[in-house]
Amino acid sequence: MQLKDAREEFFAELKGHPINKRLTFFEGVAMLVGTNIGIGILSIAHTSKSAGFLPLLFWLIVAGLLSTVTMLYIAEANMRTKEKLQLTGLCVKYLGTPAKWIMFLSVAVTSIGALMAYEKASGRILNELLGIPNYLGSILFFIPASLVLWLGLKAIGRGEKQIVGIMFGILCTLVIFTFFKQQTDFGHLLELGENYIVASVPIFNVVVFVYSSQYIVPEMSRGFAHTPEKLPKAIILGNIITFGMLTLIPLSAIAIEGLQNVSDVVTLSWGKAIGEWAYYVANIFALCAILTSYWALGGMFLTNIANHINADAENNLKNRFFILLFVVIPPLALVLLGVIESVDQALYYPGVVGALVLSLFPMLILHKARKLNEQKTDYVCSKFLTSWIVKFFIIIVYLAATFGSILQHYGVLTQATEYLLKFLGMQSLMGAS
Repeated sequence: MQLKDAREEFFAELKGHPINKRLTFFEGVAMLVGTNIGIGILSIAHTSKSAGFLPLLFWLIVAGLLSTVTMLYIAEANMRTKEKLQLTGLCVKYLGTPAKWIMFLSVAVTSIGALMAYEKASGRILNELLGIPNYLGSILFFIPASLVLWLGLKAIGRGEKQIVGIMFGILCTLVIFTFFKQQTDFGHLLELGENYIVASVPIFNVVVFVYSSQYIVPEMSRGFAHTPEKLPKAIILGNIITFGMLTLIPLSAIAIEGLQNVSDVVTLSWGKAIGEWAYYVANIFALCAILTSYWALGGMFLTNIANHINADAENNLKNRFFILLFVVIPPLALVLLGVIESVDQALYYPGVVGALVLSLFPMLILHKARKLNEQKTDYVCSKFLTSWIVKFFIIIVYLAATFGSILQHYGVLTQATEYLLKFLGMQSLMGAS
């Protein structure tokens, strides 16, 4: 790129409407991975402490496969649509106004809950690292996070690409040192917690939240408009990388710490278990992970709001400014007011709402997009992925796990399971094996 072109693009980004919105293949992959590898990857080990690593691994595989399929549904639907619409726009176009409001509610709950979790965790981490109050740590994190949202899609893609590469290098280093620590015991991976059958149910919703990149697919599609054939490849590769990272972190943390010693932000306890140097490196990794997710989900929420109210947030700086304030201020205010006590609490409702909506809407959108078929596409989901068997399986798994998680949240599932197993004479299954 010429120096003059680079300067023009930089100043255009500062104004909030970059000249070049194209994403390279690896920027797109990094955008997806950066969305997934956020607070979820730092909390799933803690979520599994009452069940065990094996139930977590099971849900990582199931949710990873099903999420990839629904992302590919959205990718094909986007490619068949002339306008570059977010999920809320796709819903109103293909499913009507009620679906638009349901999807927007899902986007809002997921985004606000996630942004709250990011700021809560960043405050804790900076408190541990620097000794500053939690609220000040949240504010310090907020400044660069919200600034990049102002700069727009291309800046987010560049930031994700650079930081995801650093994160991957840090992760590999930490995992290698974990495997060679004397106290590492891979037998911990076979441990099952008390009442592990019931305790494994809520894991699904947290894992679904971690794989919630369905929301980011239209944003990626906008960046791949010049090379649409790369979008499904970026989705598949991004989710493969996500699965590897999601598996390695809880595996390493549980192996070296044991189930009961994992903290709700895993790097706080995992790093200490490896050594003093690893404690700082692991929490730098955590801050990078939180930052990339904040950019991706925050950018998606900003664009969805603009799409929902038919406002130009790319070229109209006034619109962009007020929408940005709506995206970033409420989550920070709720965290500073102490509305949530833990990261897990902030992630519960995004997981529940996201699972309900994302199990059904992508397949309905794709069905309508194929029927209308506004424009030809080079990518078409295979017949197997769009067969009734796969669709039925997606709906059943998402709905069963979601309602099971809700029942478990209020203690109903535990009691019902205890009564059932007692009736069947199988009480031993409720305990640790």
